[in-house]
Amino acid sequence: MQQDENMGGDRLYQSLARELIAELKAGKYAVGTRMPAERELALAYGVSRPTVREAIISLEVQGLVEVRIGSGTYIMRLPHQEDNPGFATSAIEIAEARLLFEGEAAALAAIQISDAELLELENLLEAIGLENCDPSGTDKADREFHQVIAGATRNTAVQDCVSRLWDMRAQSPESALLHAKARAANVRPVVDEHAAVLSALRNRDPNAARTAMRAHITAALDGLLFATEEQAVEEARQAVQAKRERTARAIA
Repeated sequence: MQQDENMGGDRLYQSLARELIAELKAGKYAVGTRMPAERELALAYGVSRPTVREAIISLEVQGLVEVRIGSGTYIMRLPHQEDNPGFATSAIEIAEARLLFEGEAAALAAIQISDAELLELENLLEAIGLENCDPSGTDKADREFHQVIAGATRNTAVQDCVSRLWDMRAQSPESALLHAKARAANVRPVVDEHAAVLSALRNRDPNAARTAMRAHITAALDGLLFATEEQAVEEARQAVQAKRERTARAIA
């Protein structure tokens, strides 16, 4: 697979997922067996490891594979010959769209935001910190923070677009799974990044608000990819530890 391959307008991870599904149909892997490690797949198909991660997540959503911490990715079922893989909007696609919309929304909001809205953002900033301390916490305050900024644009079309993107973030199976994995890896909304956005809004500085919002969303995207990478590292660490324990028991 070449990096510039585009099958029917697919993103690269979708092309890889389709290729893996075709290989499952062809009998390359049997149910219950473990797939090659992420690094091996990346080398074999000439793609990045994040691309492999996205492809595996799309297969996991469809119930074809299961990622087991400390063990690897296992085949759960084989696709039927008539199966036509479909893809929901990925977390990365949503983050890219948020970069476009929410960066400009922050710039527009900086011109028109009210003191009452600034106070609301301050309160939500504290709420985000509290949510981060709760292992079972949600991203409710995080979403409200971004919605208040969208509302401060005084543009209902912008508000609707931002709201829709957050709905997609929660409702897309592929996006929801990646965010769940990130939260399990203790990746949380960064309060300081939100504070930088608030500071720019308080200064009524559109350029600074745009820059701060884009930096925040870019960092959040990096956090998603880092979380899945860290999960792979943790899996390897646990496997090594388990092997050491087995060896120690055998020697004792």
